[in-house]
Parts: sequence; C-alpha cells; structure tokens
Amino acid sequence: MSKYPVQKTEAEWKKELGEERYKILREKGTERPNTGAYNLTFENGTYVCGACENPLFESSSKFESSCGWPSFDESIEDSVEYVKDISMGMIRTEIVCANCGSHLGHVFEDGPTDTGQRYCINSLSVDLDED
Repeated sequence: MSKYPVQKTEAEWKKELGEERYKILREKGTERPNTGAYNLTFENGTYVCGACENPLFESSSKFESSCGWPSFDESIEDSVEYVKDISMGMIRTEIVCANCGSHLGHVFEDGPTDTGQRYCINSLSVDLDED
C-alpha cells in the first residue's frame, strides 16, 4: 500500500495521464531541455501537480535559470517529498508530489536566490492555474 493520499493503479494513471505525461510523472522520465511549455512562462498563478492537481509552486518562486527546464527557488510547504536518487551515476535529490508520489524533477543547491535552491521541474509534470 502506498503512503500517498491519492491512490490509483498504474493502468488508471496511464489512461488518465496519456503516454507522454505517464512517462514523466509515473516512470520518472525527463523532458528534453528547452522543449517544455512552462520553461519560459512567467504568468502569475500556482503550479499544480499534473497528475493530482496538488499545489506545488507559486509563480513568484519561478526564475529564469537557463537550464532548459522550469526552475523555482522554493516549493509550497509540505507539497513535495525529497527522495535520494542515485541513478545515472550521480547522487541527486528527486522531487515527488507529496499527494500522489508522481515524479516532478530534481532540486539542486545552486540557485541564485536567497534560498540557494533550484527546483528543476519537467513542464509535463505540472499545470499552471493562472490568477
């Protein structure tokens, strides 16, 4: 049994999300850099999980990082979970939705703001609820 409040079978997730989003959110995929819809988007609103609509990031925390993916310097309190990721021959911190466990991206300690953090997020893992 999963520890996340939102519980669905992988078949349900796949049907609901579609192939592209399923690959990112449920199979921990990554978009190619500079291809995501939100990479250079700076409208006001709240970024929510693309799988369960859990609020994750306020647009005020988004910044241009030139890394090729949407970047934020902080998440909404208790909205994400941090998971040690030792894949690809490196040690990173994966970010997953605290509500459904879906993969969002990774967080790095090289951000340019006071938080020092850069949440590097796949556009397909989020939706923007504009103000």
